[in-house]
Amino acid sequence: MDPRKQRTLEALIAAGQAIFSERSADDVTVEEIADRAGVAIGSIYNHFGSKAGLQAAVVEHALDTDRHYMDRAYVVGRSPVEQIYAAAEQYLDFYLDHPEYFRMLAFPNGPGQYQAGQELSQRLVRAVDEQNRRLVDALRQGIEAGALRPVDPDEVATILWSAWNGIISLAWRPDTLRRTEPELRALLTTATDIVATGLLPR
Repeated sequence: MDPRKQRTLEALIAAGQAIFSERSADDVTVEEIADRAGVAIGSIYNHFGSKAGLQAAVVEHALDTDRHYMDRAYVVGRSPVEQIYAAAEQYLDFYLDHPEYFRMLAFPNGPGQYQAGQELSQRLVRAVDEQNRRLVDALRQGIEAGALRPVDPDEVATILWSAWNGIISLAWRPDTLRRTEPELRALLTTATDIVATGLLPR
């Protein structure tokens, strides 16, 4: 790709990443996106066809990035329990490296009134659920191996994912309850410890 076009594409993705993590697409104009990116409005249509097309591209990039981090957790040779701890670590790393993408996936804005936004919201739900299936699979493997007691892996995965999201969101607080990166890592480990200990065979 021509370097100039590549820079325009990257600028639009970055602008969309920042804006769509803060507000619903219905509340954002193409003029605002172009202004944030420092490019002409026509560039949005030339590269993505529409505002919805840009938003879809940003969400897909966020999902691909999240998947890359989770791939580091669910590696062959790790026990199911080790994979669960690694998933918590990688999830935090994903947030620290890409906070806008994390917000977009963990705390998405409403889909808005238009069909494109609603379809994208449904796509996001399916993709996040697909990603969480890896956590469910790790839990199920641990149960089948006898390393974890028999519980509903879907429910436990939801508990872990929700707890991790809540802990990471402490980094956004503007007050004394805000937590630093080392504190977030310690809290994530403690939360995972509590759940993992409760899952041990009795």
